[in-house]
Order: sequence, then structure tokens, then C-alpha cells
Amino acid sequence: MSFKKLALIAGSLLALGLSAGSAAAADQQTYVVGAGGTYRPFEFETAKKELVGFDIDIIKAVSNAAGFKIKLVSTPWEGIFATVNQGDRDILISGITITDKRMQMVDFSLPYFPADQVIIIGDGPKVTGLDDLKKLQVGVVNSSTGDIVVSDEIGKNNTAIHRFDNTPLMLEELYRGGVDAAVGDVGVIKFYIKSHPEKKFKVVSDAKFKRQYFGIGVQKGNKALQDKINAGLKKIIADGTYAKIYKEWFDDNVPTLPLQ
Repeated sequence: MSFKKLALIAGSLLALGLSAGSAAAADQQTYVVGAGGTYRPFEFETAKKELVGFDIDIIKAVSNAAGFKIKLVSTPWEGIFATVNQGDRDILISGITITDKRMQMVDFSLPYFPADQVIIIGDGPKVTGLDDLKKLQVGVVNSSTGDIVVSDEIGKNNTAIHRFDNTPLMLEELYRGGVDAAVGDVGVIKFYIKSHPEKKFKVVSDAKFKRQYFGIGVQKGNKALQDKINAGLKKIIADGTYAKIYKEWFDDNVPTLPLQ
């Protein structure tokens, strides 16, 4: 066979391969993903209104591993569940804690993040758990899970509890020394610690904090999409992608997630 014929055959095979690859890419389903833009470090907007954050990196990795495309849309928390049930969004990832009430509104993926409450302390008094907060000035976000647990532990009307409108204000007060310790969401606190290495803050856990998880939401009954997301999530955990993303945003203590 002549070199010219071989070249023509090779060219034809290459064209077929490219065509098949292009068709496969074109066949990938695109899903609209709703995510809030105000919950740093999980999802927040840059100056250019681009959504970034841990959740954003996770859903991008999941979609890539599962073989589907996504379109990210900034979606306010208020009414976010209605968007998926009305068909305006296919997927929700917005730091959503899996609860019985929310499971009535959407179907969730496997857990992708342990949304625990933790104590954050600096170089002050030694703290090993909630019991040690009884003699300290403690910051909490008003009416949050942390507020409820601390109130149960040291008394709701205890003047040592300092209540703030949001986590950044609470952590700013801790940074300035206005409180000895604070209680809040583990992800937000770990990101804060990573962003302020000069203060040598530490995280303290306590068994009295109820274990909770974030999940990715889809419309009730959409098992096909739920299965795709779960398959992608399992893949990125198995191949180390999840651990890499977690370390970039938080620390090296990558959690073990329940995958059943």
C-alpha cells in the first residue's frame, strides 16, 4: 500500500475520531445550577460577578467526573427551593444543610461536607469543649445553632454570651479580643483561620454539637440526575480531587464522608 493511501486512511480515521468526540461532547446534558453568592467560602461573587468558592469547585468537579455540563446562576437564598421545583434550576448547591424539612422539598445527593458547629479560640484560656466556655466571654451568631447550644450550656440570659448579626462581625470581635471564644459553622471558621495565620486560631469540637451535612439538591423524584451527581461525587472522592479542593479552601484535615 502506498504512503499516500496510508495517509488518506489515517486522515479519515482521525476525522471520524474527532467527529465522534465532538458528537459525544455535544450530547452532554447541561444543567442549570443555582448557588447563592453571599456565603463565603462556599459560594460568593467576585468583583466581576463570577461565582467562586468551595461549592462551586465541587460541583464543577462532580459534573466533569459524571460527564455533564453546568451553567452557574447566582440564586438568592430566599426562594431557592422554589426555583428547582418550578424547573428554573436543575441543581442547587448553596451550603444547604440536609434536614427532614428540606428533604420534603428536594431530593439530596450524598453528603459532601460535614456542616458541624465548632468552637474557635486564640492564645487565651485553654478550651477543650463547651464546658470550658462557662467562665469565658463567648461570641455567637444571634439565633443560630451555635447560639442555641451555647445558651443551653451556660444559660440563655448569661451576660457572657455576645450575640452578633453575622459570622464576620463575630470573628472580627474575636480577632480584636472582645470575646475569648466563638462558636460557628466549621467551614466558615476554618476558612477564617486559614486567612489569618498570624493569630494562630484553633478549632475545638464537642460531642454535644449535632453532626450535620451539606447536600446537593435536585427536584423531587429526579433520581437520574441524583444518581449522576452521586456517581460524580464518589469519583472525585476516590481519585483525590475532593481532598485537593478541600485543602485549598480549608486545611489538611479532610473529612471522611458517608457514601451510602
